[in-house]
Amino acid sequence: MAGGDPVAEAFTQTPREDFLPSRERRSAGYDGPLPIGQGQTNSQPSTVEAMLRLLDVQPGQKVLDVGAGSGWTTALLARLTGPAGRVLGVELEPELVDFGGANLERAELPWASIHEATPGVLGLPGAAPYHRILVSAMARSMPDELVEQLHTGGVMVVPVDGTMLRVSCSMRGVGITRHGSYRFVPLR
Repeated sequence: MAGGDPVAEAFTQTPREDFLPSRERRSAGYDGPLPIGQGQTNSQPSTVEAMLRLLDVQPGQKVLDVGAGSGWTTALLARLTGPAGRVLGVELEPELVDFGGANLERAELPWASIHEATPGVLGLPGAAPYHRILVSAMARSMPDELVEQLHTGGVMVVPVDGTMLRVSCSMRGVGITRHGSYRFVPLR
């Protein structure tokens, strides 16, 4: 909607509780990470909001969601791209691929999907390039394998060694800005 706040609207249309295990749904309003199984978490809402604002997703873009987990961030990204876009979530834990995929299906966002990650491969290089990449796991160092999957003009938001980075790819090269300290499960 013209003049509106697309990120706030995405959160309104995509309730967190719809993407949590039943035992955690009563805690959906808690602004902190919640367990979703397999040692993984559904990220803190204020952190997800900050990341989405840094990512600046536009309608019609192709987006990669690394560490899709419960499917919540994948669904939020799909709200931001709209049906003209495409969102590919990637998740290493097979049980969470199923859980997140089922949650996403219930949200009725057919332009978004979650795929099982190939061990040892970051992202989905076969479907690259992407306009935007969201990484919801902590990298020890810059994940160059993901930077290479960015479209020229693309943006990636990734926590690296405790700091949230916004990585932008242009004809001139890669630019990086820092946006505060965060904690996440490790990127693997």
